[in-house]
Amino acid sequence: MPRLKRVLVVTASVSAVLAVLLGSGALWLYTSADVSTTGDRFSRELAIPPLAKPTVEADGTKVFDLTMQSGQKEFTAGKKTRTWGFNGDHLGPTLRAQRGDKVKVRIRNTLGEASTVHWHGMHLPAKMDGGPHQMVASGATWSPRWTVDQPAASLWYHPHPHGRTEKHVQRGLAGMFLLDDDASNRLALPREYGINDLPVMVQDVTFDGAELDFDRGFLRDTGFLGERTMVNGTLNPYRTVSDELVRLRLLNASTARIYDFGFSDDRSFTMVATDGGLLEKPLRQDRVKLSPGERAEIVVRMKPGERTELRSFPHGGYGSAWEKRLAGGDDSLSVLQLRAANTLRPSPALPSELATLEVPDGSDSVRERYFGLTTPGINGREMKMDRVDLTVTRGTAETWVVRNEHGTPHNFHVHDVQFRVLEVNGKEPPPQLRGAKDTVYVAPNTTVKLAMRFDGPADPNSPYMYHCHLLYHEDLGMMGQFVVVEKGQKAGTVGARDAHAGH
Repeated sequence: MPRLKRVLVVTASVSAVLAVLLGSGALWLYTSADVSTTGDRFSRELAIPPLAKPTVEADGTKVFDLTMQSGQKEFTAGKKTRTWGFNGDHLGPTLRAQRGDKVKVRIRNTLGEASTVHWHGMHLPAKMDGGPHQMVASGATWSPRWTVDQPAASLWYHPHPHGRTEKHVQRGLAGMFLLDDDASNRLALPREYGINDLPVMVQDVTFDGAELDFDRGFLRDTGFLGERTMVNGTLNPYRTVSDELVRLRLLNASTARIYDFGFSDDRSFTMVATDGGLLEKPLRQDRVKLSPGERAEIVVRMKPGERTELRSFPHGGYGSAWEKRLAGGDDSLSVLQLRAANTLRPSPALPSELATLEVPDGSDSVRERYFGLTTPGINGREMKMDRVDLTVTRGTAETWVVRNEHGTPHNFHVHDVQFRVLEVNGKEPPPQLRGAKDTVYVAPNTTVKLAMRFDGPADPNSPYMYHCHLLYHEDLGMMGQFVVVEKGQKAGTVGARDAHAGH
């Protein structure tokens, strides 16, 4: 079984960190590691989450059913791990809808505690967002509904209970939500789900012997860091493909680890989409860095009979060497092996133009706001369920300046909207950040400038969230909330009384 090399550190230089972690008994620190040299690599066929089949109401609404449930799964033969999942023992089905569709999701919670289901990256009314104000009590149901009104994109869904999100996601409550639109349907892109269009949900995990351990983690100032990766709940995964071009919808579904994806033979690939949808033009890359919650769609070319390995490589974007080790930036991780069949189906050339971005460029922003990221708060304040931090006017655009004010890695996610990254440290952002985004990595002592528009609907009493998506930081209170109002309207009253309501 592949494991990262670890060293136990007990010195005066880390006494401050140890003081925070006394409850765990010891602090484990990763050294640089290569977990690719083991005989059981790529021994299991990659699981593909099933496409959920909706029913259709009289008015055309597509109705999906999700049940949050506990179960057991054998990640390794003969060893069962207690897990959570949607409609099964671990993870959830892939939901799919078209722009303009009316959708409804009937959610039933059969867990022993309350949770939520948040539609990460989705533009929808705040009451349907699935944040910490839309808790679904144990034994209760909740049925949000909305009309899909945004471009084709790879989104996902996961819990968002205040103070417990990391554990709920770790245990397996996550799934993808794919959106299509007429423009993307006309493009010559691989689109056969599970054949040449593959969901790739990457999570890092830790084992206790041969059993998965969701309760043991390391380096609690960044959150949980696992010893190895799994994809779609599959350890040591491979996938046999039969097309020349294969589309990988990459999702960093880990709670803290930052990945720098590339291929073991250093082949280049074509990046076609970011969090919120297609880029304007295809982008040739050999690496793509994703922090927790970020997505990217890439297309890789295969030759008959060959094999290549998707990996996460050591990467930068940290402060000191100490901080790099804190987030696993020294690690080299096996992710997924692609195996090409001996005969491949020809694929058409990728289009030279993809989409027109629907995110603002900052020219019509009505105001600029500053967000300083310092664990455990934003602008020096921890999240409070009964406090509205920001009020924004429906139909207006704003520029948000986000700065990581110290050495710990962070990122920044905004509910409901997609934004454009205008600048990174005062300079034009790298090409892979020039699409529609809802989550962005903010390296230590780095400033990003974001432009976004708030199209509503207005609801002064129901907030959206913004927060660090390293989920341990979110759970500590590195989060704020905002409401969208009509011009001249004031924020209403929100409160913790909503946090455990049954639906």
